Amino acid sequence: MDTSTIVFGHASGTYEGLPSMDVPGVNAFIGDTFANPKGSELCSGFFELQAGEPLEYTYTYDEMKVVVEGEFHLTDLDSGQQVVARPKDVLFFPKGSRIRFETPERALGFYTGQRSFAP
Repeated sequence: MDTSTIVFGHASGTYEGLPSMDVPGVNAFIGDTFANPKGSELCSGFFELQAGEPLEYTYTYDEMKVVVEGEFHLTDLDSGQQVVARPKDVLFFPKGSRIRFETPERALGFYTGQRSFAP
């Protein structure tokens, strides 16, 4: 198929078998579904967290996340703000945010971030 004629992208099942974030003791998994398609500065994909040690993450780019399954317990490490995000909730993390992610069982989110690996 000639991909130069594709107007929009489509993917399915990309939330399955996500690679580990390789953070010791943390059950966190992430994978880009689209990483800078056609040179765009956007990326998107899925993030999964399982119960266990929390993940502390510092954003080096702006990101939005939609909770798909489960619930994320979030803490802004600078302001102390806490949120429990459930399915269909939308989150915005500005560049520089330091966030602690926790979940009582398992949570899955879909993200879109403004980060580029494109030339």
